[in-house]
Amino acid sequence: MARTPATSRRALLFGTAAVSAGALLTACTSNEPKDQEQAADNVPVADDKPGKQVTIGFAGPQADHGWLNAINDNAKSRAEKYSDVTLEITEGSNDTAQQIGQIQTLINKKVDVLVVLPADGKALTQVGLQAMRAGIPVVNLDRVFASPQAYRCWIGGDNYGMGLNAGHYIGEQLKGKEGAKVVELAGLDNLELTQQRTKGFDDALKNYPNIKKVARQAADFTVESGQAKMAQLLQAQSKFDALWNHDDDQGVGALRAIDQAGRDDFLMVGGAGAKSAMDAIKAGDSVLKATVLYPPTMAASAIDLARALGQGKGVGGLAEFEIPSSLTLYSAVVTKDNVEQYLPTGFV
Repeated sequence: MARTPATSRRALLFGTAAVSAGALLTACTSNEPKDQEQAADNVPVADDKPGKQVTIGFAGPQADHGWLNAINDNAKSRAEKYSDVTLEITEGSNDTAQQIGQIQTLINKKVDVLVVLPADGKALTQVGLQAMRAGIPVVNLDRVFASPQAYRCWIGGDNYGMGLNAGHYIGEQLKGKEGAKVVELAGLDNLELTQQRTKGFDDALKNYPNIKKVARQAADFTVESGQAKMAQLLQAQSKFDALWNHDDDQGVGALRAIDQAGRDDFLMVGGAGAKSAMDAIKAGDSVLKATVLYPPTMAASAIDLARALGQGKGVGGLAEFEIPSSLTLYSAVVTKDNVEQYLPTGFV
């Protein structure tokens, strides 16, 4: 395994700089001319030019959802961009013991850096600690480990921000409408991310006293559950003005239920950024008017971060010698006005 000098290696593993940024999604690379690639303090930053060879181990859960499949695709395509990166990718599993075993195999192979999207962050914390103690920096992708000592850098989406931005978008659309009613089609209620999305949505709605949330139904992030739970909502609520659906995959089913009920008297906001949702927004012929992103491009950025770690480099645009310890992506709202910009990131 390629090694960095002892002093810088310790900094790579235990640096504490933190940043919250959507603009830094691709900031791990720099397209600046050669004489601008280093900051004022001569900080080496990662760029597209070939450098030290880095082997990155990638371990994620089973790609049984459009978003998770896009995570794998983004990681693979980003790694292929670099001639100095070798990607060791596992098959992926939702079985905790199996994923731990896959990561331990990567540790035994002495990869230079690990990128891990754990099926269960708490359950996989110990194997993250094992890698860090073996001198292999870990980029923790999205589902966070229980201890910050188990990773060198965390990068992921903003579930609270998704709800917040969905709520603000709906609030602005219904501004001035007295007695406006909204409903929510959530995801799996036993997941913290679902609770965070609901809290963000509720907090946003507090800014609009004319709006009341009259119903909430939890689905399972699947087309079938989206259709069944949306049908129940429609039957229970004869009149409302807006719907926020947490997930675009289950939104496919929700739209089927809406079409079957012949309802078009409200606006719908989706979540995550599926291509099907963006296509519908672009067409403008359904109740779906917007979706709030939870970008799977975070996997590409995780590869960038891992490469920078392996090469002992920093992030373009920052003065620090090290990459951040935390990077939270922004949940942009995609509407007909900006859908062309985001279509290339839509997942299938």
